[in-house]
Amino acid sequence: MSLVLHLSDTHFGTERAEVVEALLQLAREQQPDVAILSGDITQRSRTPEFAAARKFIDALAARSKLILPGNHDIPLFEVWQRLFAPYRNLRRAFGRELEPDYEDDAVLIIGVNTTSRFRHVDGRVSSRQIERVRRRLLRCPASRLKLVVTHQPVHVQHVEDEHNLLHGRRAAMQVWSAAGADLILGGHIHLPFTQALQEVHQLPREIFAVQAGTAVSRRTRAGAPNSVNLIRHQPGTAKCAVERWDYDADQQRFAPGSITDLALDRRPLH
Repeated sequence: MSLVLHLSDTHFGTERAEVVEALLQLAREQQPDVAILSGDITQRSRTPEFAAARKFIDALAARSKLILPGNHDIPLFEVWQRLFAPYRNLRRAFGRELEPDYEDDAVLIIGVNTTSRFRHVDGRVSSRQIERVRRRLLRCPASRLKLVVTHQPVHVQHVEDEHNLLHGRRAAMQVWSAAGADLILGGHIHLPFTQALQEVHQLPREIFAVQAGTAVSRRTRAGAPNSVNLIRHQPGTAKCAVERWDYDADQQRFAPGSITDLALDRRPLH
């Protein structure tokens, strides 16, 4: 069984210490193969916030870890740094790679940096990034679970979230679906859900949007507690499950919230 921990929007600088400890405990219990943090690592891209985030990631029990930037990880008020060294603090904490990839015998994960120094909140995926992901997907055996990770979402469920949608998403979904992607993981809107996209967006094959909620920050959304996703996949099969785990304040631990069973689309395209 392959196990991926998907968390987002930690917003270090606004973290809740008890939720941080509970998430570390969940990882120790579940022992994920890979942990993915899909952006908004910090609240204001400050050095102490990245230091706290690095300490958390170092303590997180996962064999491999992928860290992507979010719009909050670019300085907002330090104008010179935003224009000329927007990722300086992030790179000091986590290294220079902004679009990390991971592959083993069970799963392929492709990170896409959708942030920009010229955009405060909005994200964009370029034609060059779409093509890079397409080529990487086509090189991957069909039996592996194939995940693409962005920060801003490719799909939302509520009208009030539509302004947060990723620019360039329509072309990306068409191309990545045809190339065999299974899930597109995201964050940004602090609202967890899993939804099939083929019928909604008229895609060549089925692909699922998997959104993570607020991992450890007090910046939760009404009706959505701190939460993370665990993605389980039996290698060599078309079966996958997305488990949402919610923080239980009474028990001070993460507990299973919901499970969404997915049937992956393995049909060849002609």
